[in-house]
Amino acid sequence: MTEVLLCVDAGNTQIALGLYPDEADDVHPPLVRDWRMRTDPRMTADELEVAFGALLGRYASEVVGVAALSTVPSLLREMRLLIERRGDPAVVVGPGVRTGVPLLVDNPREVGADRVMNTLAAHRLFDTTCVVVDFGTSTNIDVVSAKGEFLGGALAPGIEISMDALASRAAALRSVELVAPRSVIGKNTVECLQSGVLYGFAGQVDGLVRRILAELGPKAGPVTVLATGGLAPLMRGVSDTITAYVPDLTLIGLRLTYLRNAS
Repeated sequence: MTEVLLCVDAGNTQIALGLYPDEADDVHPPLVRDWRMRTDPRMTADELEVAFGALLGRYASEVVGVAALSTVPSLLREMRLLIERRGDPAVVVGPGVRTGVPLLVDNPREVGADRVMNTLAAHRLFDTTCVVVDFGTSTNIDVVSAKGEFLGGALAPGIEISMDALASRAAALRSVELVAPRSVIGKNTVECLQSGVLYGFAGQVDGLVRRILAELGPKAGPVTVLATGGLAPLMRGVSDTITAYVPDLTLIGLRLTYLRNAS
């Protein structure tokens, strides 16, 4: 039996679950398993227990600790109830939880727990100034100093939200599969939409990153621009500024926070 730590990142669109070896010493041990499920903010603790149990399967009995966060308040409440019911050692990221991340912004309470976890993980993985591009419900671009401080960033509507809004507001347009078209110059409506979304968002990200790099200036030293989030695999291939890809960045931050607070 392999004891594992369960990390849960419940976002606005998807819930990501990952298992890490409990005794691993390195910053980024390989995932034992990971899953994604659709977020339903109406789910109760009982429904979450059934859903998580179905995904975990045989691993459920091997979980010896839980680290969790949610940017959805109703889900956060229900996850707390579920964790209390299980009785496992747990850390639910929120106010009062020690992360070691200084938040150098006007109102630290406005910074989502997922952005704090990304900051922590990026700093520990790369030990440089970092720009984290998280392709989720919104596109979050966060800046991390070489000391591991959260400096702020930029937020933009996410790719899927923008696609849904366009399809709902334009009668002649519809949702399309998010894949690269044959060329930038689309030859049909589907390809035109794919080109506009894919290369348009890449241009948006690259433009923002370049402005951030210019504002940071030479004093920032080497800068790592890394991508994470559900649509990162698609976008990193068309972005000129993204240099690294860490799919489980938020889960890594959760694991590190658990280890920091476990005692």
